[in-house]
Amino acid sequence: MDWTALTLSLELAAWTVAILLPVSVLAGRWLAYGRFRSKGAVEALVMLPLVLPPTVFGFYLLLAFGRNSPIGAFWQQTFGHQLVFTFEGLVVASVIFNLPFAIQPAQRGFEAIAVELREAAATCGMSPWRSLLKVELPLAWPGLMTAMVLTFAHTLGEFGIVLMVGGSIPGETKTIAIAIYDRVQGFDMAAAGTMSAVLVAISFSTIAVTYWLSARIGRRLA
Repeated sequence: MDWTALTLSLELAAWTVAILLPVSVLAGRWLAYGRFRSKGAVEALVMLPLVLPPTVFGFYLLLAFGRNSPIGAFWQQTFGHQLVFTFEGLVVASVIFNLPFAIQPAQRGFEAIAVELREAAATCGMSPWRSLLKVELPLAWPGLMTAMVLTFAHTLGEFGIVLMVGGSIPGETKTIAIAIYDRVQGFDMAAAGTMSAVLVAISFSTIAVTYWLSARIGRRLA
């Protein structure tokens, strides 16, 4: 069992969820309530990582983060090291790749809130931010929680993006999915099976707890 790789995967998933939680709230609310001409194009752009093969998406991220690109050059000058083949590069790539898993469920959560409730909050003198905190977030929370669980579970098992942007550097970019692949390549099927079983158990437990919490929240709000 490669505990270092598993720990790295959990850290990557936790960072991705922490960054995407506020992004999903703001972007999901904006797409749910916004009425603008290019809304369809924005939604299609958000969903693009979901339909592209991870290796293709990872290839373009590798070019975008490379030392000769504007993003890569900025990162090199600011932090003194390159963005690709580092844990920071994995986090940035994971955040971009998981945008549809984080934003779409949040958008559906906000869309499910009745317009009358938001109008009543405004009539009572609530500012948009107070209405968001006191009225909308509690009602949209099941959607937000689904978004975060999907993001966490998807990040744990991600392979193509990690391999393209991070490679397989032990202790830096070698996640549990890459470790499983390496063990299979080395015909160490027992170790690969153990790590796969642990990954399945973590993913199943995460989703099961989420369903349980969603049911409790649903009964409380009913």
